[in-house]
Amino acid sequence: MKIKVELSGGLELLFNKIKTHEITFDDKKSIPLKDLIIWMKDNLLTERENLFIVDGTVRPGILVLINEADWELYGGIGYDVEDGDNIIFISTLHGG
Repeated sequence: MKIKVELSGGLELLFNKIKTHEITFDDKKSIPLKDLIIWMKDNLLTERENLFIVDGTVRPGILVLINEADWELYGGIGYDVEDGDNIIFISTLHGG
């Protein structure tokens, strides 16, 4: 299974300043979005975990799109990510 994860709105800074990640799971046909988020925390996140994840999900203020549609249309955190999916995380919080 191959998926693409994109980060923007400043989130890429937490992931070694890399905006796009091509991720392959050879042993899976799908992965729960919740598990993908934890996998990203454990394998891609390089700093300030609390700015990305809180209580096992993305923190409030992060918009999540699945194939360019709001994740709520797909069932939110319960969605099973499938081969070819494009998951986008956009921070809507900005310092000032």
